[in-house]
Amino acid sequence: MDMAKALRGRTGLQARFGRLAPAAVAAGLLLTLSGCQGDDGSDRADDGRATIVAPGKPGEKARHLTPEQAAKAKPDDSPNAADHAYVSRMIEHHRQALTMSSLAPERAATDGVKRLAERITAAQKPEIGAMEKWLARYPAPAAAPSAGSGGHAQGHDHGAMPGMATEQQIKELTEAGGADFDRLFLTLMTAHHEGAVKMAGEALAGGNNVAVEEMATEVVATQSAEIHRMRAMG
Repeated sequence: MDMAKALRGRTGLQARFGRLAPAAVAAGLLLTLSGCQGDDGSDRADDGRATIVAPGKPGEKARHLTPEQAAKAKPDDSPNAADHAYVSRMIEHHRQALTMSSLAPERAATDGVKRLAERITAAQKPEIGAMEKWLARYPAPAAAPSAGSGGHAQGHDHGAMPGMATEQQIKELTEAGGADFDRLFLTLMTAHHEGAVKMAGEALAGGNNVAVEEMATEVVATQSAEIHRMRAMG
């Protein structure tokens, strides 16, 4: 294999997946030996249980671990506050995008804007479902009551999320039609996507859960491409 080509491929993967790579590599290096390969116990612990082979670093021998030891050796990707904040906020962010996109079939003047709205709906509706399932699996811990809250935990201020359209802007979009709708839709949705990319970047920088990182990476890739497309259309 051409060494330069191999290095370029490796660099591309690292650039795309960023900090996901260590967790993925660690998981891939733990190979479970499901059966006994001999009577000398080389692939089994002293008590007869199957062991897991963890290849060592360059120049080091592989280690044979029990399932318990292997579980402790796995990277801890427990969701943190940044993960929970991203998922709960992004659900509301996506819902507004669906609201805006639902207006296009009847109000847009061009097929390009209509197709764009269809793609946004097709991408973000399943993403909402995935994020809701994630929240059901990892419920956010109850927030501590803040001063003046009357003992009630305060939720996220969804209106303060980057890129969110105001109520007045949504009203103007709902009342617009034809070319005016197209211009306003592209303006609002471009800002909306830019806000989503910013939120995803914050999750990638501060989150800890691999699933959330994968969702955020997908948002960055998909919505960055759509931002370029909308700017060209405008």
